[in-house]
Amino acid sequence: MPTTTTTSPRHTAPARPIQAEAHGHARRAWAGAAALAAIGPATWGTTYVTTTELLPPDRPLLAAALRALPAGLLLLLVTRRLPRRDWWWKAAVLGMLNFGAFFPLLFYGAYHLPGGVASTISAVMPLLVAGFGIGVLKVRPTARTLLAGLVGVTGVALLVLRGDAALEPTGVLAMLLATTLMALAVVLSKRWGRPEGVSLLALTGWQLTAGGVVLAPLALAVEGLPSHFTGTNLAGYAYLGLIGTALAYALWFRGIERLPASSLSFLGLTNPITATLAGLIFLGQTLTPWQLGGLALVVAGVVLGQLASTPRKDA
Repeated sequence: MPTTTTTSPRHTAPARPIQAEAHGHARRAWAGAAALAAIGPATWGTTYVTTTELLPPDRPLLAAALRALPAGLLLLLVTRRLPRRDWWWKAAVLGMLNFGAFFPLLFYGAYHLPGGVASTISAVMPLLVAGFGIGVLKVRPTARTLLAGLVGVTGVALLVLRGDAALEPTGVLAMLLATTLMALAVVLSKRWGRPEGVSLLALTGWQLTAGGVVLAPLALAVEGLPSHFTGTNLAGYAYLGLIGTALAYALWFRGIERLPASSLSFLGLTNPITATLAGLIFLGQTLTPWQLGGLALVVAGVVLGQLASTPRKDA
């Protein structure tokens, strides 16, 4: 009579440890991508103090052109890669949203508003990304995402708005439009992705150059060049172009590839944190107890925004 062999359950490899290990790897990869992407908006938080302290006064178009075009041409020279097929117009659209239109509005706001007020307005980006995501990505925001967005906006308002803050209407409008354009750029970048075989530096260079070639002649026609550039001016432009643009945006676009749009947008709240710290360090500003509470809420908004989208362990 033939015998049958049964396999004991003890010889079956358990799935739970493997799933747990994969989940832990996914969370670590997520955290690494978020940390690198956060460098971008954290660096942008220094734009306000750099503009007011290092750049020539009242030249937002010139500042925008000199921030975008040299960095874009440098990246094109390094990568030696041009767009192909439909990426010519996609790069042009993203270049105008991220740089050609965004930069002049950003610098106008930086020239006409206190840095804290400007960064407060930009804190609405998570809510704008959530709204655009519904129409473009067909992704509905969760209640936790909306709550995190409101917490972040409230925290930034407490952090940087004071009773004596100057609110010039045109500056407020410029920053609101700039933030809206950037939110739309995040969503479109998430939808279009990156062409196969093209590096992040090349993609960044395409967009910077597209925005810069529009800004440069406009800046020369409307504002012209200063009678001379000081060493301080050149240092400010170099910092904004190399660190605050070429490097920061390459890391930001890397984050767009690896993180959900909602999660990425909350990392933008590091912008007002950096702007506040820059004011403390370079401008001798101080924080009130209300502002310290606001700083805690901003950090809470960033954390909640990441938790709302972090990969969850399977049941």
